[in-house]
Amino acid sequence: MTRRIVIGTAAVSMAVSLAACGKAGGDKDSGSGGDGKTIGLLLPENKTTRYETFDRPIMEAKIKALCADCEVKYNNAAQDTETQKKQFDALVTQGVKVIILDTVDYKAAKSWVQQAAKKDVKVVAYDRLAEGPISAYVSYDNEKIGQLQGEALVKALGAKAKDSNVVMINGSPTDPNAPFFKRGAHSVLDKQVKKVVYEQDIPDWSADEANKKMGAAIDSLGKDGFQGVYSANDGMAGGIITALKKQGVKVPVGGQDSELAGLQRVIAGEQTFSIYKQIKPEAETTAEIAVRLLKGEKIDDLAPIKVDSLSGEFKGTPSKLYDASVVTKENIASTIVADKVYKVEEICTAQYKAACDAAGIK
Repeated sequence: MTRRIVIGTAAVSMAVSLAACGKAGGDKDSGSGGDGKTIGLLLPENKTTRYETFDRPIMEAKIKALCADCEVKYNNAAQDTETQKKQFDALVTQGVKVIILDTVDYKAAKSWVQQAAKKDVKVVAYDRLAEGPISAYVSYDNEKIGQLQGEALVKALGAKAKDSNVVMINGSPTDPNAPFFKRGAHSVLDKQVKKVVYEQDIPDWSADEANKKMGAAIDSLGKDGFQGVYSANDGMAGGIITALKKQGVKVPVGGQDSELAGLQRVIAGEQTFSIYKQIKPEAETTAEIAVRLLKGEKIDDLAPIKVDSLSGEFKGTPSKLYDASVVTKENIASTIVADKVYKVEEICTAQYKAACDAAGIK
């Protein structure tokens, strides 16, 4: 899988036969759409807490701020591709002309997006790059995130990194970001640790499945057969750490997403690090792009680079990729708390109060 990114400003003219936002009408979950004021929002799952806690409310608020009369039609696919297809098709049938799509299965979305394009429906790929003739893509530099994860694990291993074996628990095969996380991590680990001795991709980012695979890795390698674990996200890290605890194994484990439970494990010393992705700018940029497409306005300043699809079939999608950072016990206060992602009292509950005090998080 390859991806070409061309840095530069793309003068992209989006010809959309739509008027500026008009007066909204009807109930949020009903109505015909197709009146130049409705934006569809389809998120992939609710196992990861970020989508319902942050992504959805941030985008809905930004859309309302930019277009008070605009309506958002929202659905979550609960990690089911067929469910998301039905949700997508329903929006197109209702006449919705702009859809924000965070896809469950990026390959499956190709035919949906192609059919939508024939009806002049603009699709904005959010967080995950869907196949098909999408109008814009907003996410993170996901290969760089994988590199950050790899570097943070190597740092945690310290002077013993060169002699350390590592277990890799990767993300879902249907998530287009997962190969980039994996590739970025491998680019670091393959050079700086002894060997990746066990590696599995986990369908649906399942914490339960990650727990089972970690148990299988311990059974196969032995308790001393590895010195660190790469986990592609925090949810799976929770399952991995449970398996390690059960066997009495203590090694560095990383993650991603800075979920509340993950941050609490970091503070408690159970999880070594997470990756902090500022969801607000990603979500707000996506919302603004959607509103501009609805109004038939240019988006070149919001999506200044070009990205090709993973298959290479669809080239030059106007895109915006944000950077991320490593979060550890030492910088939670200056990142997560300072940016008001979570309040101190949300992180430092009674169970974690002493650990927070020790880490200077007050």
